Amino acid sequence: MIMYMFNYKLVCVTNRHLVDGDFYMQIQHILKSQFKPDMLVLREKDLKEDEYKALAENIIKICQGSGTECILHYFKDVALSLGVAGIHLPYSKFMDMAGNEKSQFKIKGVSVHSVQEALNAQEAGASYVTAGHIYRTKCKEGLEPRGTGFLKEICTTVNIPVYAIGGININNARECIEAGASGVCIMSGYMNK
Repeated sequence: MIMYMFNYKLVCVTNRHLVDGDFYMQIQHILKSQFKPDMLVLREKDLKEDEYKALAENIIKICQGSGTECILHYFKDVALSLGVAGIHLPYSKFMDMAGNEKSQFKIKGVSVHSVQEALNAQEAGASYVTAGHIYRTKCKEGLEPRGTGFLKEICTTVNIPVYAIGGININNARECIEAGASGVCIMSGYMNK
C-alpha cells in the first residue's frame, strides 16, 4: 500500500474476516509497516460483548508502545473496564450516552451520515467524526456512496476532525484530504495485506 505523503491521519478499521491468516499477526504487521496508522479502531461488529472483550485485551497489548492509539468500538463498558481512553460509537448510541459516561473517555469518535448528525455529535462532545460512506465499498453493497461533496460539506460545517470512511484506497485518499478531511479510514488496505 503506497500513500501520498502529506499531513493527514491514517485510521485502521479492523475486520478480522478479511484477514487471510492470523489476525493478531496481521495487526502486529500493520503497526510495524511504513504506513502505520495513527489510530486503530477495533470494530468487529459480529462479536458478543464477552468475546469482544477477550479480543480487545490482546489487541490493546499489541498496540501498547506502538504509537498507534487503540480505540474500542461500540462496547463502552468494555472500554471502561479495560481502561481504554478511546471509544468509537454509532451516532445513536453516542447521542444516548450520558454526559458523565462521555467524560470518562479522552477520545470519543462518532460515525455520522449527515451534516446534521455531525453538528449534533460535535455539540454532544465528540472528539472526531467519521463521515461516509464516500466511495463504493463491499461493506455497503447496494448503497450509493455519498461522495466527496458530502464530505466537504461536513468538513466545512464542524470544527472537529473529520475522517473519511468507505472505499478509501491509495487512488482516492488525496481527494478526501483535498475535500477537507483530517484523515482517512482504511479497512481492506490494512486487512488484506
